[in-house]
Amino acid sequence: MSRIGKQPIQIPDGVTVNITDRVLTAKSSKGELKVPYSQNVNVLNDGKTITVSLVTESKKNNALWGLTRALIYNAVRGVHNEWTKELEIHGVGYRAQLKGKRLDLQLGKSHPVEIEPPKGITFEVGQENIAGQNVQIVRIKGIDKQLVGDTAANIRCERPPEPYKGKGIRYRGEYVRRKAGKAAG
Repeated sequence: MSRIGKQPIQIPDGVTVNITDRVLTAKSSKGELKVPYSQNVNVLNDGKTITVSLVTESKKNNALWGLTRALIYNAVRGVHNEWTKELEIHGVGYRAQLKGKRLDLQLGKSHPVEIEPPKGITFEVGQENIAGQNVQIVRIKGIDKQLVGDTAANIRCERPPEPYKGKGIRYRGEYVRRKAGKAAG
């Protein structure tokens, strides 16, 4: 039995859910997401809740049950409230700014890094004071949780945090384990 799979999903106001040909479609004013699912899983929509159940029980089907429920929940929640990932930019001279919809990053390289947002993703750039330091914050927003996470990971890969000074791009609240430098001999 999947503990995740047997939980019903509440459909929020303003979201419509349709099921046709093993594809669940969640739609709202923010957009539309489609979630295909396996023939080993049944998905029922009664207007207020979505329930996911198994056709036959096996170890593989139990895993599909929980996965299908999680994917459907992420789609329904995403079209209701957008998913957000926040990145912090630490380091002297490191900065981010928006040029139209594109994100322009200065990360200590010989050239600026420009990142074009995928369809359905928006960037926001701000500044906050964290532990006495001014830190730039980049927010990645969108209705598709996987696309938001992939975009954040691709931005972080441009300059991951280094362990000696802590400079680089990190997720909001990420702990960077620091190393001691060389000892003077």
